[in-house]
Amino acid sequence: MNVLHAIESRRAIKAFDPAHRLSEAEKDQLLRLALLAPSAYNLQHVRLVEVSDPALRAEIRAVAWDQPQVTDAALLVVVCARLDSWETLAGRIWQDAPEPVQQFMAGAIDAYYRDKPQVQRDETMRSCGLLAQNLMLAARGLELDSCPMDGFDFDAVARLINLPDNHLIGLMVAVGKKTVDARPRIGKLPFDEVVQRNRF
Repeated sequence: MNVLHAIESRRAIKAFDPAHRLSEAEKDQLLRLALLAPSAYNLQHVRLVEVSDPALRAEIRAVAWDQPQVTDAALLVVVCARLDSWETLAGRIWQDAPEPVQQFMAGAIDAYYRDKPQVQRDETMRSCGLLAQNLMLAARGLELDSCPMDGFDFDAVARLINLPDNHLIGLMVAVGKKTVDARPRIGKLPFDEVVQRNRF
């Protein structure tokens, strides 16, 4: 599918065919495409929890307002992020760069993140959003549909997936074959209201 058509036709779909299955190779393809999303300083904050166990999906659905896409989608991904990637992974990520680049990046990363918990959290949230959009567009490109989700008890889902203390959850994404068409787009604000030129 043309990328422009994928963007134009991507909609949040909540009704999926529970009989539709994706092979492990198809799931991995979608996840690999999602992981091509950019991240600040290439720190790759995001961690993906692909939930395939039906019992675990049912438990997540119970803390997600009983939304059917949690159990009916062919793929359910909890998009998480590691808060301390800046401190624990930067050396490993940049180790193959020339020494001057390594030194520069180490200093820049440390200065940007150290003692700035809000920056650390904000950056992981941006990374989660970028990756989730990649996943949804990749799904659309493969003639699948998706639904980004934040309508769930984050703490409960964190417990269910054994989320480590140095991680947080950004959102979930459900992917599958839709059983109903999206409703017509409504309420879109005028282009000139939401796009400013140079300044507000």
